[in-house]
Amino acid sequence: MEFRAGGSGSGGGGDQEGPNSRKSWNVQNRHTPQQIQRLKSIFKDCPHPDECQRHQLGRELGLDPRQIKFWFQNKRTLTKTQHERASNGVLRQQNETIQCENLAIKEALKNVICPSCGGPPFGEEERQRNIEKLRIENAQLNEEHEKVSNLLAKYIGKPITQMHSPPPALGPSLDKSSATFPSQDTGGGLPGPALGLNLPPMDVCDPSQFKGFPDMEKTLMTETAAAAMDELIRLLRVNKPFWSRSVINEKYVLRRDSYERVFPKVNRFKTSSARIESSKESSVVTMSGTQLVDMLLDPDKYMDLLPTIITKASTIQVLETGLIGSRSGSLQLMYEQMHILSPLVAPREFYFLRHCQQVKIGLWVIVDVSYDYSKEGQPDSSFRFWKRPSGCMIEDLPDGCSKVTWAEHVEVDDKSLTHRLYRDLVSRSLAFGAERIVGTLQRMCERLAYFANDNTPTRNLTGVISLPERRSIMKLGHRMVKDFCGVLSMSGKVNFPQLSEVDNSGVRVSVRKSTKPGQPDGMIVTAATSLWLPLQCQTVFDFIRDEKMRTQWDALSSGNPVHEIAHIANGIHPGNRTSIIRPFVPTENKMLMLQESCVEPLGGLVVYAPIDIPAINAAIRGEESRNIPILPSGFIVSGDGRPDSGARCASDGNIMGSGGSLLTVAFQILVCGPAAENQVLNMETVSTVNALISATVQKIKIALNCSG
Repeated sequence: MEFRAGGSGSGGGGDQEGPNSRKSWNVQNRHTPQQIQRLKSIFKDCPHPDECQRHQLGRELGLDPRQIKFWFQNKRTLTKTQHERASNGVLRQQNETIQCENLAIKEALKNVICPSCGGPPFGEEERQRNIEKLRIENAQLNEEHEKVSNLLAKYIGKPITQMHSPPPALGPSLDKSSATFPSQDTGGGLPGPALGLNLPPMDVCDPSQFKGFPDMEKTLMTETAAAAMDELIRLLRVNKPFWSRSVINEKYVLRRDSYERVFPKVNRFKTSSARIESSKESSVVTMSGTQLVDMLLDPDKYMDLLPTIITKASTIQVLETGLIGSRSGSLQLMYEQMHILSPLVAPREFYFLRHCQQVKIGLWVIVDVSYDYSKEGQPDSSFRFWKRPSGCMIEDLPDGCSKVTWAEHVEVDDKSLTHRLYRDLVSRSLAFGAERIVGTLQRMCERLAYFANDNTPTRNLTGVISLPERRSIMKLGHRMVKDFCGVLSMSGKVNFPQLSEVDNSGVRVSVRKSTKPGQPDGMIVTAATSLWLPLQCQTVFDFIRDEKMRTQWDALSSGNPVHEIAHIANGIHPGNRTSIIRPFVPTENKMLMLQESCVEPLGGLVVYAPIDIPAINAAIRGEESRNIPILPSGFIVSGDGRPDSGARCASDGNIMGSGGSLLTVAFQILVCGPAAENQVLNMETVSTVNALISATVQKIKIALNCSG
């Protein structure tokens, strides 16, 4: 007998069955174990049988196809329910585990303490607010400390550094009549200490007067350098919000408001003439990062890299040597003197900490920050300069070159001391800015690459110049340029009255007795003048360096032409070369002229010196050339710094600029030898030198049609 699923029989009397009908239904609808076993086996392989399969299965088991259909539906529902129940159990267990872990983490966070101070932790936003608040309070306390110290020194009658106090003396020196640098903020939010040593007057960069520092002093230096390093890395790595492009020349300009919000400081100089110079520049140089780092940390190599900018450099004390190879962690106290190669611009002197850190493989950062190193017994300097965190980031490139990004950030108080001709050039961060430093660094690295290259272009009318000979001549030319740049500070100068032209600065003359190796012994007179010309830098530079034009400005040539017998290229630009020139002067047939010209970021440089044939032959043979006496003279050409005429090097190496240029002429003359060194130098001799340089200036103006 067959039954329909749903409780009605095959007949029509299903609804008239009595109370026992449900019981009979349940009993009659149960399948036999054999039927259930067969249905389960079919379900494993085919949980969704079609109509044909259901009819075949019904005939096999003696069941109606609808019974088989409903059995499979019920079986699928049951299986699904069992799977969901099992999944829910697993998820419930995982949820309980996560809840327990969450509660444990919450309890642990309640007991966390700050590893630095042992107090409860702060959020990053609250931490930054506290740091900024502490920096402002620190600056205010430094200012109050300076005021109180000045009052104490006034009433006690002597500086605080001379008072008897237990060592080490870390208080800043306030004897402004004897200190080179008055005490103030170091630029990283830390006060700069003074040693309070009673030192006799000595040369400002003589390291022998610095015998060491107390441990607390070294700790303060380390903290100052670390704070400066953090600031410089942020300034070099990102442009916004600190730097923006100038709409005039597209150079980077530091946004003071954004900078002060992140690095609040108290200005060191508070006079009306004080200002802050800032600049940033990057370029690729032909030198590996490791070699460049090594040269920047060595004062002698540092001067060789920037000979037209750094005239003096020395290491006062090495505090940390750093790791071998990478020099990471190196820290030293240094002195440097920067110059613009004109007697009208005072050199800038700095005591500063130089710190090197390797950020990662192939990436270094070198930071310079001024350090208050006052020395008693020395007069107060009229030129005051303070270097905020400045320096460079050096990134190694695969081709043996490196990318250098340089930032300069300096406080200056010298507006009234800069001559009007150079005021625009200096105040617009062109004279001592990052662009000039990076451009000079690029040129000198290129020169060193030419120095080591066997295929450097040369021109020689007397034969082939071998590699050792070429290197000897290039070394001699480099020393000549360094000596020339070193004498332009014009210490002990005598100012002659201005010449008649409005745009001339007058002639500066200095007299010195020379006994150094590499210079002629005796009394040497140096005369220099700077003037403005209404011509582009490239025009003036090409005129000066062209030996065919020499007769038009050289007052000593008597109109006789000169002849270039050899030259050696030391850069891509044709103006970067070392030349040997023969003057056609009958009385000087044993004398040659060594000349070096180069293109600088501000303009160009032409330096020359007479040298006798035996001396230059000795240098070519590879003999020691440091003792060959050279007395260089020369010319420096630069833009005038005005907004509509700033000169700079273009991508092709030419000097760009649409306005006027500044020309500095400097001569050195040996007026008496060592046998007559006690002879009094009369003013007639000095006047003769003055007349010579004045005549040269007039000849240049006439030749360039600028005499009107």
